Formats: sequence, C-alpha cells, structure tokens
Amino acid sequence: MPAQQTTTISPLTTFLIVIAFTVCLFPGLFNSIVWAPYHLVFPTPAPRIPSTTLCYAPNICTTPPTMSWSQTTISLPSRSRGSYLITEHITSSLPELSSYKTGLLHLFVQHTSCALSLNENWDSDVRADMSDTLDRIVPEDKGGKGLYRHDAEGSDDMPAHVKSALIGASVTIPITNGRLATGTWQGIWYLEFRAHKHTRKVVATIQGEKM
Repeated sequence: MPAQQTTTISPLTTFLIVIAFTVCLFPGLFNSIVWAPYHLVFPTPAPRIPSTTLCYAPNICTTPPTMSWSQTTISLPSRSRGSYLITEHITSSLPELSSYKTGLLHLFVQHTSCALSLNENWDSDVRADMSDTLDRIVPEDKGGKGLYRHDAEGSDDMPAHVKSALIGASVTIPITNGRLATGTWQGIWYLEFRAHKHTRKVVATIQGEKM
C-alpha cells in the first residue's frame, strides 16, 4: 500500500487564520490592538474644560457675572385723559428689582392711545400743563371739520393715536444696586389720551447682573 501523506499547517498559517477571524468577528478589538503602540507613543490629550474664571492680569481672577432676565405684565389703574406719575406703582409691582446689582428695566405699554415717558416727579402742575399742551398740539375735531379721516371711535381717538406716536410706547431705565437710577426730579409717567377711563397693561422686562 502506498504511504499516507500527512498535511500539516504551519504556525504562521495558523496565526494568519486567527488574525483573519479576529478582523472579521471583532474589527473594533483588532483596531485597538493595531493602534495601541501609536497611542502609547502619542497619547491623546485630555479634553480642555472651559474655565468659569476670568483672569485679566497675573494673580487677578474674577468669576464672570451671571446675567438674568425676568418679565412681568403690570396693570395700571383705570384713568381718563391726563398725565399720571406711576413710579411707585411700577416699583411696588417689581419686588425683584432689589436683587439686581446692575441692569435695565424696559417698560412697554401695549396700547395705541396712551404713552409712557420720563419727566418731572414733583410738581403736579407739570403733568397738567403737559396734557394741555398736547391737546393744543393735536386738537380734537369736535366741530366735525374733517381734520381726521379716522373718527369711528369718537373725536378723541385719532388725536390719541397721534399723541401716542409723538410721546412713545416705552421707556428704558438703568438699575443700580437694586434701585432705579433715575434723576432726583425724574419719574415714570403714564399719559392717557382717551376721554373715558381705560385699563392699560405694561410689560416690564428686567435684564441684568444679580447681586
């Protein structure tokens, strides 16, 4: 009988077969093994965590201020035509003002026949004179002379719109150490231009750095 031939697999072939199976079945593991020497020589730097401290000179570092926003809608007392001082009403409706170190208070009235302004806060005659002056500048068309096209809501309505456009619907006041930084004789005015009483709403927005 002829002698049987025995086929042997070399160690190199076995190694290559194992490598092939590893690559096919565990590609991630193979990739980690291959790149391990590289990562040992050139390690990946740790991610840099942003610092919450600002340094502007050697050994002089501060924590950056935290900006805060708040918004509130304030209802004003019902008033007929006239100019009214509402500073105290506004500040009492915004107790959070006292928590702001530096910031701005923005007041916006949501109507088209009234206005907000900053003006004299002591002599009430100033407010009366202001209303009279605006009536002379923008008179009503009580005699029906055709001064205005828009008269569907009464003779006082179109003049109210014009006065509102002249004075403005908003004011912005700085905040310093929890208080409005108004001048000694400055106050917040609400000017109502309609003849009959109306209830108005003011949106108060505060932006700034808290204490």
